[in-house]
Amino acid sequence: MEKLVSCLGVILLLSCGDEEVFYEKGDYDKVPKIDTHIHVSTNRDAFVQQAQNDNFKLLNIVVDLSKGKEFLEEEYRYRLEQKTRHPDDYEFATTFSIEEWDHPNWLNNTLSWLDKNINEGAIAVKIWKNVGMVFRDSTGQLVMVDDPKLDTIFKFLTKRKIPVVGHLGEPKNCWLPLEEMSVNNDRVYFEEHPQYHMYKHPELPSYEDQIAARDRMLERNPNLIFIGAHMGSLEWSVDELAKRLDKFPNMAVDLAARIGQVFSQTIEDRDKVRDFFIKYQDRILYATDLSDNGKAETTHLKKDMHDTWLLDWQFFVTDDLMNSDRVNQEFRGLKLPKSVVDKIYYGNAKKWLNMFSN
Repeated sequence: MEKLVSCLGVILLLSCGDEEVFYEKGDYDKVPKIDTHIHVSTNRDAFVQQAQNDNFKLLNIVVDLSKGKEFLEEEYRYRLEQKTRHPDDYEFATTFSIEEWDHPNWLNNTLSWLDKNINEGAIAVKIWKNVGMVFRDSTGQLVMVDDPKLDTIFKFLTKRKIPVVGHLGEPKNCWLPLEEMSVNNDRVYFEEHPQYHMYKHPELPSYEDQIAARDRMLERNPNLIFIGAHMGSLEWSVDELAKRLDKFPNMAVDLAARIGQVFSQTIEDRDKVRDFFIKYQDRILYATDLSDNGKAETTHLKKDMHDTWLLDWQFFVTDDLMNSDRVNQEFRGLKLPKSVVDKIYYGNAKKWLNMFSN
């Protein structure tokens, strides 16, 4: 009888030890977090002040918006200045211009620019959707991300162990009419930016073409550390995203500006979405795409930042019934285990981007 009681005690003890531990919504400001995709293009400190209040560190990313070399260099200076003044709060990612793609010295000049940026502290390099959707070479052909000319840059970054943050293609909604899009924020964005609404530009590459070009580039550069920005433009299906994560072991994704699509899939099948986040907990980085160009009223900016971050936290750590203006139906939070939340919000940024390692 004593042996039976003893065995039961051991079983109970092991069961208690195996119980999942969860955060609560009220833990939000106590837990250190990293937003791995933001854009601060100003010298004011409003953004970092709110981040400090909400216990966030930041990856400030430069984007090549095809506005010319001078614009890109100014954007870079903003990031370097913020990092210099707030070294414990900011890391930054640089980018490169393809404006002079056809110039014979473009490749050497680009490698020199990236080498300089890395030596100044850039921890990653962004490549934007103008590759594949906007920029054309001197023959009128769109430059796609699997162009062999870009491989020299990817090999250079692989050797330096510098991750590429790739915004390649767009959400699948981009190829649909506004009324058929799955989330409201996509409708708003593409109504305001018709030049990127591919439904209106059937002469340009399809969604499938964009994803295939990205995949071919990764196949040719298997050791490149690649962060698929915006859920790798596979935001519409955790099943499709899982296939790429299984195929490319050096690929992770950030959630920037695609949490609405996660909400949408959660409405359809919460268990599938929750299982995805748990299974791929080592491959997902929290990110928002929040920005500050110095023009928004400070109080409004800070409130928007706080509200965005807090809603996402509630979604990941509770099973509350929730609402968002990005979708038109209620959805329930995922209530992920604490260990998973810690990776998505902090650990994976250190693992994949080597953030704040010094």
